[in-house]
Amino acid sequence: MDLCIIGSGYVGLVSGACFAEVGHRVICVDNDIKKVKSLQAGHIPIYEPGLEDLVHRNVAAKRLRFTDSIEDGVDNSQVIFIAVPTPPQPDGSVDLSYIEKVAREIAGVLKPDAYRVVVDKSTVPVKTGEKVTDTIKRYNKGAAFDVVSNPEFLREGCAVDDLMKPDRIVIGSNSDQATALMKKVYEPFMAPVLVTDINSAELIKHAANSFLALKISYINAVSAICDASGADVEMVATGIGTDKRIGRNFLNAGLGYGGSCFPKDIAAFIHIADELGVPFTLLKEVQRINADQRTRFLNRVRKALWVLRDKRIAVWGLTFKPDTDDIRSSVAIDIVNDFIKEGAVVTAYDPKGMERARELKLIEGAKLVDSAMEAVEGAELLVLATEWPEFANADLAEVKSKMHTPMVFDGRNLFDPKTMTEMGFTYHSIGRPS
Repeated sequence: MDLCIIGSGYVGLVSGACFAEVGHRVICVDNDIKKVKSLQAGHIPIYEPGLEDLVHRNVAAKRLRFTDSIEDGVDNSQVIFIAVPTPPQPDGSVDLSYIEKVAREIAGVLKPDAYRVVVDKSTVPVKTGEKVTDTIKRYNKGAAFDVVSNPEFLREGCAVDDLMKPDRIVIGSNSDQATALMKKVYEPFMAPVLVTDINSAELIKHAANSFLALKISYINAVSAICDASGADVEMVATGIGTDKRIGRNFLNAGLGYGGSCFPKDIAAFIHIADELGVPFTLLKEVQRINADQRTRFLNRVRKALWVLRDKRIAVWGLTFKPDTDDIRSSVAIDIVNDFIKEGAVVTAYDPKGMERARELKLIEGAKLVDSAMEAVEGAELLVLATEWPEFANADLAEVKSKMHTPMVFDGRNLFDPKTMTEMGFTYHSIGRPS
């Protein structure tokens, strides 16, 4: 099939490459000419395992190309995916101006004699599909089209695998013709397809992410009880996670959730519920627990060091999770800035997030170094903020020898408490006995 993806950011680029990989012909459209030229030259703007090879292979096979022309994409495609940013606003609502702008631009180039399916791939509030439909009709009276909601469920660091081997495809459609075309798009992926109305599909993504965040906040709340009682949160999580009704995934105590999805989607869902007159107070508590988890961690560090001013603190990890270079809404970044505000001397390292940290200037005042071992040189405290495999495999004896004081605060429960203690570290983790 001939597909167009408008927006070559994280979702758009991964989706376009994977659609091309299964045999579709894909045009990725972006209004950033510099980015388009960079992609045409073979440069991938984000780090995602497997993505670079996927893009290069399908560009070479002429199944994937990049352009800044929406008209080119719409004219030469049966299905047009909208995958543009939906950033949060201060009140928690979603900025839909990019979606609205693209809807107007699509309307401006739609031909009256050619039926098209326009797909909301971006994460959007319920009833956005209706507004996209109204917008296209307002600016193009004679176009033959249908709007579909097709939420993505991609995890950064596993996105290629998630799209190539999805556990479900959600198609929100009020048109049999559009549904048939969407099923054809996803037929090569051989995954279960759930067909719903548009509003239900739009709610599914927000509801799913909010539920996962709820699991994280739940186990973090339990970790506070474990700290107070001397219990082990890992054992508790395994004990409840083996219940097939609950599951072990997302029951990992730590510094709390971050990233480009969970904080934004939860705030948006709360705002949506408020607008509909059914306040979602449970999610407000999820937000509070998440914020408290970082505060509790900082208080424990303050207690151990007494005064943070002039203390040399090493931080391993800046991205919000491993296997990505994404530092948006990263708890690690927030913690580094908390240390800096209190006068600490921070040295940080991340395997993939350094370039973006420098580019976005989110932690000005921290020294960014080129290796984990360089970061701990002379440090009085090491904070493990992101659970990269590189850190799990670090030579801990060398770490201890380089540090001024062998004290570790493990914000992701990456290391074994017994091993760390036997090696002579003063070791603190989340919800586990020291």
